[in-house]
Amino acid sequence: MAGRPMQIGEVAARTELSLRTIRQYEDSGLVVPSAASPGGFPLYTDADVSRLMVVRRMKPLGFTLEETRELLTAVDRLAAERAGTDTELDPDERAALVTRVRRYEQAAAERVAELRAQLSRAEEFADSLRRTRLTAAAPA
Repeated sequence: MAGRPMQIGEVAARTELSLRTIRQYEDSGLVVPSAASPGGFPLYTDADVSRLMVVRRMKPLGFTLEETRELLTAVDRLAAERAGTDTELDPDERAALVTRVRRYEQAAAERVAELRAQLSRAEEFADSLRRTRLTAAAPA
């Protein structure tokens, strides 16, 4: 565990997620606290916070919780792989997981491009309103 374990309030502040949202992600199995206090309260590690940040970043791109779970599962399985142990993946399974992660990478890039285009249109609209307001306010 890198760093000291954190309580949910500190995690909420670091991730800018509400306590309710973090608990919802826990209930759905997306993030499971890695430790517990002597009193049984959940404690989060830096890795748990990183996982929450993945979820947080996927949400505004329109990914569903199930898609988020699928990506996190693929990343977890790839990260856990150790050659020569029982965690070593079959080459076909590894290739499928890598393909899945790349598919999400591509989908994220496409969604970012769509959002940039929407932002550009919104900025153009705001500029046109500003020009209209300035023109209307100018003395004749």
